[in-house]
Amino acid sequence: MDSIDDSIGQEADFSGPVQWRRSARARRVSLRIDVRSGAVVVTLPLRAGRPAGVALLKTHAAWVRERLAALAPPVVFMPGAEVAVGGVAHVVRIVPGRPGEAWLEPGAILLGGDGEVAARVATLLREVASERIAGMVARHAAVLGVAARCVRLKDTRSRWGSCAPDGTLAFSWRLVMAPGWVLDYVVAHEVAHLGAMNHSPEFWALVERLTPHRHAAVAWLKEHGPGLLRAG
Repeated sequence: MDSIDDSIGQEADFSGPVQWRRSARARRVSLRIDVRSGAVVVTLPLRAGRPAGVALLKTHAAWVRERLAALAPPVVFMPGAEVAVGGVAHVVRIVPGRPGEAWLEPGAILLGGDGEVAARVATLLREVASERIAGMVARHAAVLGVAARCVRLKDTRSRWGSCAPDGTLAFSWRLVMAPGWVLDYVVAHEVAHLGAMNHSPEFWALVERLTPHRHAAVAWLKEHGPGLLRAG
């Protein structure tokens, strides 16, 4: 069971909520930073008490403060917010007419009429991601002469893309906010797995056939990928 305690952070000399989790598989007390929520997650074995978690937090308070300070600021989907689409900032704007509709124009995410803003922006981004990813999958698959069973969008925390043994490809919808060449690499990487379900030299040769962006995209995701999790 998870619980949130905002007071423990102050007790352990840092600002922010602490999320407590119990796990039957945990052999020791551990902590990590949830990039998306900005919470410190403490995992306890079934027989461990909170004092053990508090002690660990106090011991690693400097590390926690450093990691929290390094988080990108959250991007709230609200009018006036700048949301990246394809690596380009788009300002969220409400316009009269066309109630319930949402669409892209250069530099703008436009929402017609009234309605819940955050959900509509997220839905639009997912639709754009689905269209762009489907096109890239088809293009790369044609080059290799392979076919995906289906393509799915997810909201993952650690993997940008995956390829299941049955040929199902899955991608984080948040990649639509990254530059197009970064998205192109992730799609090419997973399509290449349709030809080689490993990371052998043969696999990397397939990736090289599909995209020249491998190294630059990996570097971009390492630096900026956590920021994508802070949006919405």
